[in-house]
Amino acid sequence: MSSSSSTIRMVSSLTTSINLKDPLLLRGKFLSRHRESLEVIDPSATLGEIEDGTAVIALVEAMDRNDAKEAIETSSKALNKWKFHTTALERSKMLSRLSMLITENAHDIARIMTLESGKPLKESLAEVGYGTSFIDFYAAEAMRSNSAGGGYLYPSPFSSIDGSPRGKIMAIQEAVGVTAMITPWNFPIAMITRKLAPALAAGCTVVLKPSELTPLTAIAVKELANRAGIPDEVFQLIISNKEQTPSVGEEFCANPIVKKISFTGSTAVGKLLMKQSSHTVKRLSLELGGNAPFIVFEDADVEQAVHAAMASKFRNAGQTCVCADRFIIHQDIEQEFLHALHQKVQNIHVGKGLDEKTTMGPLILGSAASSIKEKVDEALEKGAECVIGGNLLTHLGPNFFEPTILRNVNTSCRIWCEETFGPVIAISTFIHEEQAIELANDTSSGLASYFCSKDAARMFRVAERLENGIVGINEGIISTANAPFGGVKESGLGREGSPSGLAEYLETKYVFLNP
Repeated sequence: MSSSSSTIRMVSSLTTSINLKDPLLLRGKFLSRHRESLEVIDPSATLGEIEDGTAVIALVEAMDRNDAKEAIETSSKALNKWKFHTTALERSKMLSRLSMLITENAHDIARIMTLESGKPLKESLAEVGYGTSFIDFYAAEAMRSNSAGGGYLYPSPFSSIDGSPRGKIMAIQEAVGVTAMITPWNFPIAMITRKLAPALAAGCTVVLKPSELTPLTAIAVKELANRAGIPDEVFQLIISNKEQTPSVGEEFCANPIVKKISFTGSTAVGKLLMKQSSHTVKRLSLELGGNAPFIVFEDADVEQAVHAAMASKFRNAGQTCVCADRFIIHQDIEQEFLHALHQKVQNIHVGKGLDEKTTMGPLILGSAASSIKEKVDEALEKGAECVIGGNLLTHLGPNFFEPTILRNVNTSCRIWCEETFGPVIAISTFIHEEQAIELANDTSSGLASYFCSKDAARMFRVAERLENGIVGINEGIISTANAPFGGVKESGLGREGSPSGLAEYLETKYVFLNP
């Protein structure tokens, strides 16, 4: 195994302006106890690099439940000053400075993100811009009447003795309080800023646990937040290893100081957090798993549909919660769609994210690649046809899988029924519109859905019928800070982005004033 000093040299060679030479968190009074080191692994490493230890890109000090408890208590002590003794303008300016600093360091952060997540460098750079868009949006929202300190007046229904209105009915928006956040590895910066920015704008304090697989991007954001003037105790990080993560999550849920939890991750973990939070009746925002349908109707522009399909499916090697998984194609255009799609898929260049030729990187773990292989093999055994791909790319590393197209997929297969989280297009065909809608809705998840059509009446009709929180029509990537993001059914609770995302961190207090 490589030494601490050698891994630190590897990280420091990535950046000159962000100090990650000593990647320890909260290095002050909290960290007096002996700690274990968390290894950060390059997902694009070869088997040889994994075996000789050079796949380790950094060592980060692992934290535990006691650290989480202390951070929550510190956050509580800082809340009063942040909530009541900073103005909306001050909080807005700090967020704007943070956005500026991230933008100035975009290339450094993108390289760190690519090394720890595996995604192509171009995608990492795009994610940095996507991440700052949430900071910019909520820096502006902090100043609006719907933010903390704002509210509205209603006419009083009560009468004075002389018949004139008595009193004023006021609704005032206030910060929820101490918030705890758990973010995933697939978007290491955007999932942080999408939660952090509205919370800080509203006047909440934040304790945030990023994924143990991608902690370095979070450390970079925290470093820049400090530079932007955001007090250290207002935004704190808890980085734990896989073994400590469940107990840290339990502390977030059980601690009565925490008033709000925001989580992005699997449905199973989301359900557990709901259960654990029930005893303290916390506010919850849950962005959970998806299994997005992608319908192509017979009147669709096939070229446009293929473009949307490629964008939705293969970004981050298919490891996004809004990825199209189940492709429902009208039988009259299946062959035309398949031919055009095959041409695009065969041009995907799979490799290390830092290689400028790479357009698709590895999966995050070898176990993820192996699971996808099992699902593909099951589909083939049940009659599916592999148009392209279908295999592990072990010569590149244990985490790599071929971009894959399967047609004639049995809808009872796991590749159809479960969220894929990998670069596999599973195709089934339909004849009638109603059949396509039934196939699309035949799942317990309800995050995103997509369909392609030129018929304006159908666009409104089908969008209304789809049981999803997000619908893309003739487009494969539709997420933006300006729009509400979230699911229905077992895909979660609440919304992120848009003014709705700010409302998740606000309580409405009713005040009756009789002067």
